[in-house]
Amino acid sequence: MTQRIPLNTLAIGFGLAGLAEAWSAAAPALGLPDLLPQVFWSIAAVAWVWLLTVHLVRGVRATQRLRDQLRHPAQGPLAALVPVIAMLLGADLSRYAFAAGRLVVVVALAAAAVFAGWLISTWLQGDLELEAVHGGYLLPTVAAGLVGADTAAAVGLRQVAWGAFGVGVFFWTVLTTLILLRIIIRPALPDALTPTLAILLAPPAVAGLAWFQLTGPTAGPAPAALAGLTVVLALTQVASLPRYRRLAFSLGFWSFTFPSAAVVAFTFEWLEVAAAPGRRPIIAVLLGALTVAVTILAARSLPRPDLGALSTADDNDAAPAIAR
Repeated sequence: MTQRIPLNTLAIGFGLAGLAEAWSAAAPALGLPDLLPQVFWSIAAVAWVWLLTVHLVRGVRATQRLRDQLRHPAQGPLAALVPVIAMLLGADLSRYAFAAGRLVVVVALAAAAVFAGWLISTWLQGDLELEAVHGGYLLPTVAAGLVGADTAAAVGLRQVAWGAFGVGVFFWTVLTTLILLRIIIRPALPDALTPTLAILLAPPAVAGLAWFQLTGPTAGPAPAALAGLTVVLALTQVASLPRYRRLAFSLGFWSFTFPSAAVVAFTFEWLEVAAAPGRRPIIAVLLGALTVAVTILAARSLPRPDLGALSTADDNDAAPAIAR
């Protein structure tokens, strides 16, 4: 059977959108021209369109049905990245073409909600095995909810944004518990999927960005709590670096990019809120390091990637559920 391209590859567009958002967050503090972040947003938009095109073209020739890929225990949740990236692109577009950007955000939110509802209904059938759960399960509800809150607020849909924020926080609590159980008491993730552990770092940072968008850039108990959680989870990722360094390179490494970008952007917001002394050079260094890291990752991804490694890892991870 000719397989479709693994949905894990959509993390490329997600990471590039995260980098663009970090540049947008840093621009005011560094006094950068508005055009500069748009270079990165344009790259993210091109990557998103290119990825969709490649998936569609390969899908036409594949014998594997789209429905089967979406129901795949390991790959299915990753399809949520399509509308999530669209939300981010729409919010940026709204700065220059408000009506068009707002429409993109609304359509993407609706698509994400429909997909999340359908996917959760498949989980409730009771066929899912704990071994199939990984960090990507945060995407359909947590990422879509929290990114949706940030972007809906950016286009003036405040009540929708609060609703999305509630969805994101609720499922963040539920699914993080499930993912931690899977990681702690079940066999280790396949190497190609191990980078998805970095996704656990993203929710508090993205929730913090959404909170600032909803309430304004002011300090308070909620953003402070989210910042504290972000610090602990960031230290957890630092402690995991020896494990990550032993992994062979794969496109799965793109899972590191959006969480890192979200944390950097949240840090920028906090530095500005706290009016921290010396914040401009700190922001410049963090932004430069993030940009260099993503550029190196993109350069390593340019040679013909081994998509089979991702597909095999997905199938191995989901084997108990598929067998059932």
